[in-house]
Amino acid sequence: MDGGVAGTGARTALGMTQRTYHDPLHRGIDLDRHAPAEGMVMDLVDTAPFQRLRRIRQLGPAFLTFHSAESSRFTHSLGVFHLARDSFNRMLLLDPGLEPHRGVLYGAALLHDIGHGPLSHTGEEMFGLRHETCSARVIREHRDIRTCLERHQEGTADAVADLLENGTTPHPLIKRLVSSQLDCDRLDYLLRDSYSTGTRYGQLDLERILAALTIAPDGDLAIHPKGLMAVEHYLVVRSLMYRSVYNHRLNVVCNWLLERLVETARKLGPERIWADSVMSSWLWETDSMTLEDFLANDDLRTGYHLQRWQESAPPALAELSGRFLDRRLLKATAVDQLNRGRQLEVLATARRLAEASGFDPGLCCGLRHQELRGYHPYRGGLRLWDGRTLQALEQASPLVASLSEPAASSWLIHPREISIQLRQDMDVEWTPSTALTSRECH
Repeated sequence: MDGGVAGTGARTALGMTQRTYHDPLHRGIDLDRHAPAEGMVMDLVDTAPFQRLRRIRQLGPAFLTFHSAESSRFTHSLGVFHLARDSFNRMLLLDPGLEPHRGVLYGAALLHDIGHGPLSHTGEEMFGLRHETCSARVIREHRDIRTCLERHQEGTADAVADLLENGTTPHPLIKRLVSSQLDCDRLDYLLRDSYSTGTRYGQLDLERILAALTIAPDGDLAIHPKGLMAVEHYLVVRSLMYRSVYNHRLNVVCNWLLERLVETARKLGPERIWADSVMSSWLWETDSMTLEDFLANDDLRTGYHLQRWQESAPPALAELSGRFLDRRLLKATAVDQLNRGRQLEVLATARRLAEASGFDPGLCCGLRHQELRGYHPYRGGLRLWDGRTLQALEQASPLVASLSEPAASSWLIHPREISIQLRQDMDVEWTPSTALTSRECH
C-alpha cells in the first residue's frame, strides 16, 4: 500500500527498506532502498514539496466536466518515474554506459511537476507562472529536495533542474525519456487521464511502445519499425484526448472564467478583498514571491479563497467565484467557421445581449482561440532505426505527417441565458457541430 512495506515487510534499524505504491494503471510500483537511486526516490517522495502534489489536481477544473477527474499530480509523478525506470532499464541493455545517468533521470522524472501551482496548467494561465521554471527553483532552493539529490551524487540537483528548465543534459536520451514527443510524462498522463475521466480514447499499447524504444547511432532515442503502428496509435490518441478532454468546451470556459477571476481580484487590490499572506503574494507580489509562499498554495487554499470571495467580495469577484464553485458555467459556442472580423462582430452582439439581460459583459463574454498540432516534426521529431537506416517518422508514416498540420479552434463564451436570442440575432448558418442546442455534456 502507499507508504507500506513490500514483500515480507523487511525493516532495518534505519527504517523502511522496501515500499510499494499500488497504482491502478501500473500495479505495484516497488522501491528498494538497497538500490541507491531508488532510495533517493523514497526520500524525495517523503518531502513536503512532493507530498503537496497530493493537493493539486492533475486535470485542474476538468472535474466539473468529467466527475471522476480527481487524480493528483502525486499519482501522475509516481507513474512517470515508474515508466522512466522501466524504459531506462531497457535502454541499459543496449548501452551499459548509461548507468551514471540513472539518478538524474529518476530525479527529473519524479520531480518534473514539483513546480505546479493550484489546478495545474490552469493555474499557470491564471497566475502567469511557468511550472518548469518553478520546478527548477524548488529543486535548487528547497533544502530537503536538494539534500536528497546531492546525497545520491554531488551535482544531481543542478543537473535535474537544468534538464527540467532548459532541456540541457549530458546525454540526449535522458532528456528524451523525460521531455519529448514520446516521453514517459505523456505516456502516463494519456493513460491516467483516460482512466480518471472515463473516456476510452487514451488506451495505448504501452508494452509495444516501450519494447520498440531503441538507441540511434548518435546515442539519441529512436523507434524500431516494429513499433510504428503502436506509436502512430499513440499520436492519434494524444490528438483525440486533446480534442475530447483537455480542450473540451467546458474546460475552455473554466480556464477563461478563472483567468477573469484572478484578473478581477488583482484589479480590486488588497484594500478591497480579503486574502491571506500567501494568496496576497500570489496575487500582487508574484515577481518577489518567496519559495515558502509558492509551496504554501494548492487547490485547498485557492478553493478556500474562492469560498470567502463568493461570500464577501465585491459583486464582480463574488459572481465569478460563485459561477465556478456552484458550476453555473457559461456557454462556449464554436465559431471556427467565421473569420476573425466576423468573430469580433459576434462577440459584440453577445456583449449587447448580455448587458440587456442584466449581465456584466466583461465578466461573461469573450473569445478564446486555440491551436492543436498532433505532431511537431521540427521539435525533437521522432525517428525510426532498424539497425541500418535512420528515417524521420513523418517520412515513413503518412498518418503522422497528417498530424503535423495545425488545427485551430475558436470559441465564443457567453451566458447560457442569451443563447436563443444570440442565435436569432446572428445571420450565420449554424451547422450541426456549431449549433446552439439544448444537449450538453455534464
